[in-house]
Amino acid sequence: MMCPTPVTSIVLVGVGGQGILLASDIMAHAAVHAGYQVKTNEVHGMAQRGGSVIAQIRYGRAVHSPLVEEGTARVLGALEASEAIRFAHYLATDGEAIVSTQTIIPVTVSSGQATYPAQMDDTLRQVFSRVRYLDVVAVAERLGNARAANTVLLGALSQSLDLPLDAWHAALAACVPEKHRQLNLHAFMAGRNDA
Repeated sequence: MMCPTPVTSIVLVGVGGQGILLASDIMAHAAVHAGYQVKTNEVHGMAQRGGSVIAQIRYGRAVHSPLVEEGTARVLGALEASEAIRFAHYLATDGEAIVSTQTIIPVTVSSGQATYPAQMDDTLRQVFSRVRYLDVVAVAERLGNARAANTVLLGALSQSLDLPLDAWHAALAACVPEKHRQLNLHAFMAGRNDA
């Protein structure tokens, strides 16, 4: 675990429909349950059409702004690899990127206006000094539902934060509907145990 700082900043990124906002809510609830003050900020860039989604979570004893400054995030969690690269500037030099192997081709690429990075694993290692590249979708599918990939990612990034396990469990209970709670708890633990 990393040493806690006065304010811990986390950035979660992906595309619309991947569950970034639910993941942000779960993380915020976990921090509150652990006794921290929390502020969050979300940007939905054409989220319903597969556009970028970014959620910023900051927690600590006293948090004055929900905005994560560039170069200060302890962890960057990405449910889509190119989105990790797009928002890499938020991560601190000693921060960790935890990135899903899932590829979602954006409209700009499918229309020929841009190109998708080749050799994503190599590209991520060039961009980030500390990166874990995980197939969170495959883990979620093994558990019965690919939509739990966001919770697998949360479990993986929980290893890099100072929030206790019981806080995460309480947050999952508060944020996930009862019919999906068991699946999401298993998904979280799979990610926490390195999928």
